[in-house]
Amino acid sequence: MEEQLNFLEEIVSNDIKSGKYKSILTRFPPEPNGYLHIGHAKSICLNFGLAKKFGGATNLRFDDTNPVKEDTEYVDSIKNDVKWLGFNWANEYYASDYFEQLYNWACDLIRNGLAYVDDQTQEQIRLNRGTVNRAGIDSPYRDRSVEENLTLFQEMRDGKYPDGSKVLRAKIDMSHPNMLMRDPILYRIIHAHHHRTGDDWCIYPMYDYAHGQSDSIEKITHSICTLEFDVHRPLYDWFIDKLQIFPSKQYEFARLNLTYTVMSKRKLLQLVNDKIVSGWDDPRMPTICGLRRRGYTPESLRYFAEKVGVAKRDNIIDLSLLEWCLREDLNKRSNRYMVVMDPIKLTISNYPEDQKEVFTPNLNPEDLDAGKRDVIFSRQLFIERADFMEEPPKKFFRLKPGGEVRLKYSYIIKCEEVIKDENGNITEIICTYDPESKPGVGEWRSVKGTIHWVSVSHAKEIDVNLYDRLFDKEDMDDLEEGKVYTDYINQNSLVRVKAYAEEALLDDRSQIAVQFERNGYFIKDIESTPEKPVYNKTVGLKSKQ
Repeated sequence: MEEQLNFLEEIVSNDIKSGKYKSILTRFPPEPNGYLHIGHAKSICLNFGLAKKFGGATNLRFDDTNPVKEDTEYVDSIKNDVKWLGFNWANEYYASDYFEQLYNWACDLIRNGLAYVDDQTQEQIRLNRGTVNRAGIDSPYRDRSVEENLTLFQEMRDGKYPDGSKVLRAKIDMSHPNMLMRDPILYRIIHAHHHRTGDDWCIYPMYDYAHGQSDSIEKITHSICTLEFDVHRPLYDWFIDKLQIFPSKQYEFARLNLTYTVMSKRKLLQLVNDKIVSGWDDPRMPTICGLRRRGYTPESLRYFAEKVGVAKRDNIIDLSLLEWCLREDLNKRSNRYMVVMDPIKLTISNYPEDQKEVFTPNLNPEDLDAGKRDVIFSRQLFIERADFMEEPPKKFFRLKPGGEVRLKYSYIIKCEEVIKDENGNITEIICTYDPESKPGVGEWRSVKGTIHWVSVSHAKEIDVNLYDRLFDKEDMDDLEEGKVYTDYINQNSLVRVKAYAEEALLDDRSQIAVQFERNGYFIKDIESTPEKPVYNKTVGLKSKQ
């Protein structure tokens, strides 16, 4: 059966078959003004994946044209995220590598009568650009001579003028139906220290000017952008045509939108600055570093990108698909342990006080090569409070007065007595066990319920962060009138609890999330210590509807 290609793969395949390109070169061009999020992960997988599929390569290029917002901290985090996702770039470039070339090309545009220095304020430029239904108004500085424009542009570079006093604009058409073609700004004055070029420059190119030319310099064959940049393509092509440089081509695909999630860097930065979250790597954040800290694997994110696919129209993807992809990966690879979150003591009255047994279940029933673990069984155990009900409803198959359940991996027990404090709260459950019900011994008998447990005398106390969705609204792009996105913060997105774990958990060296049996997947937090173990909830065992 012939492989089904998405529309970008078809374009690349046809370009290679036609002989247009012998090999392809893509790029991932983030601005280093924040941390990457799940939407960037999809773009990374797409750009690197296309190149890999067709025997090409991918550049990592930082769009560092705004020194006010950019920092080496973000550069380092981006490189770390791309590597963690499993990709290696052919070359590492920066838009700032090309500042001199971009400046010279801007001078060429001036010499050819295609650019001019404008003294209008930003507000005047905005107002004079017109509207979709009304043509713009030419700048009073639009007809300056080539010589005057070259002099002024050089003086802008030399630092003669303050921020905001002048800009360089392309001379295209102030009545163009595409608003971006109405004499767009190419350069603005910013007296600020750049993280790479220092104080060498005080004029910086705009994205629309630097982006396409950087692609051309690197000879990028397929410049893949998200759909909102489709209106920028005519300008991208205009610069390439007027400068007569390598004809890189831009193609657009639908950006990733997730339910219960915001992707805007500005909004994510506000969450950090306002301390709504603990930082960029807060496990509730959609950032790659936040997902990593929460226990997401690079395999699950790559699988998610594959499942989402490449579309031509914007749509919103249910967060449950991302969680499903994670479960699919972790179920195959995660070690299992028993952890009791909300403990209640259970005493087996007919089990010898000084006796203990060791059960050796598989670490992962999906991977028998993972080995086994030792689980200690004794007279006194902790079980989940939710696994016992004094007056249970029908079809409650866990522990109840006079009822039987199997303790996972071990014996069948029967509830004989319930002990309460003076306020009527249950403090202890007294049970008996059936010695003949030990797995592999005697005649097997079945009971409907199986619950997990840990031995009181061998349990290790841990802290658990129960993370949930940061927002409680499904479509965060469709806010109610008068509301802002922070009005939909889920107040229960983080609940901290104490829990008791079997000893083997603390010796786990798998470096991926483990399964707390019957509860979900959890990963040791980066701030966890041997003295104070901390685990973050990664995802539940079942999809949250």
